Amino acid sequence: MRPAPLTLLLLAGCAGARPAPSPPPPQEIAFHEPLVVEASRADLDLAEKNDEELFAIGNAAFGAGDLRRAASAFGRVADLFPESRRHAAALFDAGLAHARLDEWRLALERFRAFERGYTGPDADEASFKVAECLWHLHELPEARAALDGLARREDLEPLDHIRALTQRGVVELEMEDAEEAERSLRLALSAWQEAKDRERLDDDYPAQAQYYLGEVYRRHFQAVRLDPAKDGEEKLGKDLETKAEMLLSAQGHYLRTIRMGNPGWAVASGYRIGELYDELYVQMTAAPPPPGLDAAHEAAYCEELRRKVRVLVAKAIAIYESTLATARRTGVENRFVEKTQDSLERMKKELLVAEAPPGPDPALPRDADPSQSP
Repeated sequence: MRPAPLTLLLLAGCAGARPAPSPPPPQEIAFHEPLVVEASRADLDLAEKNDEELFAIGNAAFGAGDLRRAASAFGRVADLFPESRRHAAALFDAGLAHARLDEWRLALERFRAFERGYTGPDADEASFKVAECLWHLHELPEARAALDGLARREDLEPLDHIRALTQRGVVELEMEDAEEAERSLRLALSAWQEAKDRERLDDDYPAQAQYYLGEVYRRHFQAVRLDPAKDGEEKLGKDLETKAEMLLSAQGHYLRTIRMGNPGWAVASGYRIGELYDELYVQMTAAPPPPGLDAAHEAAYCEELRRKVRVLVAKAIAIYESTLATARRTGVENRFVEKTQDSLERMKKELLVAEAPPGPDPALPRDADPSQSP
């Protein structure tokens, strides 16, 4: 009879006649203070409440800006009272509270639960919130898939269709897929053009689509690098021409955004136009002169460069000033306003430098010849 595997192991252990290893020395056992978990008074306060009381507490807390308490109260309704008439609103509002707290994973769970449990316009909004949460969590393929599913639906309201296409384009651009991003954004604007003749639509998403088309071409503009020290005159000329074309294309989309009249996106677009000239100025001034120039030709090159960059600086300043005037007139307060103000002050300083007459290098002696410096 063949021994069982365990028996074989025991026999093999006995046959070797090797002494058993000595046991390891005992180790000292360290005792630590027990972990104390304390429930907050707010949590204890919610423990005995019914669904109506919890929903009222959640509403009051949300209105007062106490988002943590609102999330707790709404969450208890969603988890403990599935048959409550307040369940749908509490589930959605719990997601909103977590989103306001930048707790995107928790918000995603709430909005997905709403998506699964309910239908209608609120469920559609929950689907958009799911995509937003995925975007904030940097799960971009999943966000794109969610928006693609919305964009393909034929029962969506026109503005929601435009919204899905616009946000899909934004996600695609962040995924570095500029071609698909441009396609989605142009589809959004086409859908808006078709729908606005039949009904009055909010212009926020169409303006966002137009702005992000500018962003597509701004990416193309940034991808072209100017390097006079390495590139020959022919390649440098072609690169400069391409870069100028991308600048004008991006500027065209930003200007169309401004003409659409949406204040927030108009200010963002004005800032971006100024930034285009700002960036071109920085690239041109930071690049070393072409190699092989003698002192006279290098001086001529630098003088011509000073003349061209002065034009860029002046354009950037004019656009930044116009953007700030628009922000003040329309009452817009967003991150682009502060960035525009900072850029304006910096470019005004650059203009003073660009307009200053060329002089000798202050590091050289007063009577030294710059062309003879090492």
